[in-house]
Amino acid sequence: MTQAQQPRVMIYVQHLLGIGHLMRARRIAQALDIAGFQVTLVTGGLPVSGFESSTIKQVALASMAVRDGSFGELVDGEGNTIDDAFKAQRAQHLLDIFEKIQPDLVMIEAFPFGRRQLRFELMPLIDAIYTSTPKPVLVTSLRDVLQRNRKPGRDEETAKLVMQYFDKVLVHGDPGFATLEETFPFVPQIADKVVYTGLVCGPAPEVSTQTFDIVVSAGGGAVGLSLISASLQAASRLPEIKSWCVITGPNLPQNEYDALAREVPTKVTLVRFRTDFVSLLANARLSISQAGYNTVSDILQAQCRALLIPFSKQGETEQADRAMSLKELGLASVLSDADLSDTATSGETLTAAIRTALLQQPAKAASTINVDGAAGTAHVLRDLLRDRDGKKS
Repeated sequence: MTQAQQPRVMIYVQHLLGIGHLMRARRIAQALDIAGFQVTLVTGGLPVSGFESSTIKQVALASMAVRDGSFGELVDGEGNTIDDAFKAQRAQHLLDIFEKIQPDLVMIEAFPFGRRQLRFELMPLIDAIYTSTPKPVLVTSLRDVLQRNRKPGRDEETAKLVMQYFDKVLVHGDPGFATLEETFPFVPQIADKVVYTGLVCGPAPEVSTQTFDIVVSAGGGAVGLSLISASLQAASRLPEIKSWCVITGPNLPQNEYDALAREVPTKVTLVRFRTDFVSLLANARLSISQAGYNTVSDILQAQCRALLIPFSKQGETEQADRAMSLKELGLASVLSDADLSDTATSGETLTAAIRTALLQQPAKAASTINVDGAAGTAHVLRDLLRDRDGKKS
């Protein structure tokens, strides 16, 4: 297939705090590339190294993030509150990208179920898609569990936007693990548009050159300091555990990383990132982590024993819901992050939870959950384009 014959796909993703959204979009983009699509990945968050590709075109909008973990205020790459001029520039840049690519299909990550702060650029894009001839297929890309505590009327508005503009809602999950109905009550109104792709995971684990008894990870690291600190305390309290790998994430502030590095026990390897993360999990006695989408996907892929401490501050519910689903399936132990809020006792609390978790069976039952969601997404998009082209003829 020549490049001119390859279906053109534009993927929009905006990571505001962690890197989970970007990682999931990157895995989908890679699967589409392998399946013969011509992919352009449009990103809008702070720069993150390690996501480059020689075959996937990546275009960066002006960087944007949230201030201090609060999703109520958007800031630019220098930490300044964004203004109307910044919004107008980004919105126009996004439209220019769309016009240049002329995609056959556009995938928007989260919106309208999330990323409502970005309506200023996403609604002009959606209007441009809707009025284009030929009209590109438009899909939204969702993780398995949505944030609860939404404002009254928001879910109904979301359903109306889906019915008016979107061809499909791709849920990157397995209904045997979690269903969209559990966190979005208007599914009956959009049921004909909902498709489950399976969880978007990385490749199956290969043999790692290193083996650790316990692997601790904090996702992107922006909100993982208490987990990392408690884990280092627990390592000192557990002499029977001989080796630890503690992965802070790339977004942990440098001064906090340096402070942790000065206190690391000799049996602990402290790093920001590991490219062989799934392989480390597959060989570990226990994974300790939050319950973000990508981390849980990696745990299920590795089929390892897991202790989850879901992030639940600032009204966040998504990780707690996902952690409880795993617990109910017998695939993880769960500890509240509130139990680690007291730095004087967090190490002792985590130590007790680790000893209990090590008595649990590894997550072998995870093999029943579909973890091939990236390839599943490529298959769904191929069918959508085939159906569209069939209707044209």
